[in-house]
Amino acid sequence: MNNKEQIEACVQLYYEGCCESDAEKIRLSFDNNAMISGYLPDGLHEMTLEDFAGFVAAQQPSPKDKGDQEFLEIISCEIVGDTAIVQIREAYLGMIFIDSFSFLKKEDTWRIYTKLFHVES
Repeated sequence: MNNKEQIEACVQLYYEGCCESDAEKIRLSFDNNAMISGYLPDGLHEMTLEDFAGFVAAQQPSPKDKGDQEFLEIISCEIVGDTAIVQIREAYLGMIFIDSFSFLKKEDTWRIYTKLFHVES
């Protein structure tokens, strides 16, 4: 797979983890030092990878098991060397999010380094 395909596969793994409430898929898609930050209707949320993995795992039954709408669109993907910026639109927990991911390639593996999120609707 080329770099873009590897990044897209990582985004897909991330989204599967969210939909399935699978903390391990979340951990595999993010760098160990990742930070997740953004605004929900109740204000600013800032999380470590473990905080976010725990949040995703706590969504029980999972969105997939509840039959929630699944929607994932990669809006843009800009790769510069071993870094990339990716913007996605996703349906999760009854909301549409716009996520901005920064990616790092370490040891030939692309992982999400930061996630900034915004609730579109």
